[in-house]
Amino acid sequence: MKRKQLINIIAVLIAIPFLSGCWTLVAAGAGAYGGYKMKENGYTLQNPITKEKKSTSK
Repeated sequence: MKRKQLINIIAVLIAIPFLSGCWTLVAAGAGAYGGYKMKENGYTLQNPITKEKKSTSK
């Protein structure tokens, strides 16, 4: 019984580093999607983030 638990714990500890790359990709994708949706609403990525103003002069 203890041997099976030890093997399960070792398997989980070995698998955790392999999953960390997946979470990085998920976070990057979420950030890109958020930036895309902000651009659709007229925001630009500046410091600070501001909404584009429509110019009335021609």
